[in-house]
Amino acid sequence: MPRMLQPGNRGSGKQATVAPPPVPVARAVVDCAVYVDGVRQPTGLDFRKALAFVRATGSGFVWLGLHQPDERQMGDVAEAFGLHTLMVEDAVHAHQRPKLELYDDTLFLVLRTVKYIDHDDDEVANDIVETGEIMVLAGRDFIITVRHGDHTHLAGVRQRLESTPEHLKLGPATVVHAVADRVVDSYVAVVQEMESDVDELEERIFAASSRDLDIDVVYLFKREVLQLRRAVYPLGTPLSLLSGNKVTAESAALTPNSKEIRRHFRDVADHLTLVNEMVGEYEERLSSLLDAAATKVSTQMNTDMRKISAWAGIAAVPTAAAGIYGMNFDVMPELHWQFSYPILLIALFTVCFTLWRTFHKYHWL
Repeated sequence: MPRMLQPGNRGSGKQATVAPPPVPVARAVVDCAVYVDGVRQPTGLDFRKALAFVRATGSGFVWLGLHQPDERQMGDVAEAFGLHTLMVEDAVHAHQRPKLELYDDTLFLVLRTVKYIDHDDDEVANDIVETGEIMVLAGRDFIITVRHGDHTHLAGVRQRLESTPEHLKLGPATVVHAVADRVVDSYVAVVQEMESDVDELEERIFAASSRDLDIDVVYLFKREVLQLRRAVYPLGTPLSLLSGNKVTAESAALTPNSKEIRRHFRDVADHLTLVNEMVGEYEERLSSLLDAAATKVSTQMNTDMRKISAWAGIAAVPTAAAGIYGMNFDVMPELHWQFSYPILLIALFTVCFTLWRTFHKYHWL
């Protein structure tokens, strides 16, 4: 009998593509815990059983921490917690701008994280600021934090909250505030680190000569400050909504019920305002440095052009004489004078020296 072809190989001669096995959600889970009255329960359950425990007892909430989940992993989480598909899509695919949205009764907050990169020399540094993302999905009895990036650890936030049960018992809104506070505190640390760099860069630009001026470093800082601004500035509106400063019919559902939590969000919003002011100041200073550097380069170019023009004017004198005496006319009586050559040299030297003294007097040479 003829041998049957395997599926996927028929007529093509290519090997069948085997789909990779699905990665379990546990690979993306950093921590999962149940909190009742602000105290972590020693359940040791996965997120499905933990959520079932909370909803069966009617008290407490689940805090699930994830790190860079893929679509399948996030899909399993969404099925268990009843998350909207748009939230799942945004949580999987990073590079979102800071925003605050409400899907049914689930709050979705996107935060951009920043980290200052230590560098010995600004001229060889490629990046000053590294960015990441944290997505917070908060419901009535659960909160999910999704991290993207290597510097977005929240272990310290969880430990600090667990050490203060009186705050943690207020519910998922407390965790939302703690995460936002941690992110904004990192903004403050970054802008304080960058302040010394901008000061040093300012001194370098004004102290360096126009020939030794390296404007690429200014453009590097300008790019990093703009990147920092894109991460920081859009967060102002979400924090205003969470703090209750902008209460409308549409935003009322986004504002936490606890007055104490709203006060804490106002404090975070104040810190963010300070960061925005410092970032705006850095932008203005760097723009001024670019203008100053461009002015110094333009001034040096004008100085060089004046020197070139002065030497060209001096060189034009002997060139004109050589052009005149290089013409093949028969009647040129000075060609037959005995002292014509030394007289011409003296005249050329006198005119060139006079031009040099004049140009030097007016600082062209």
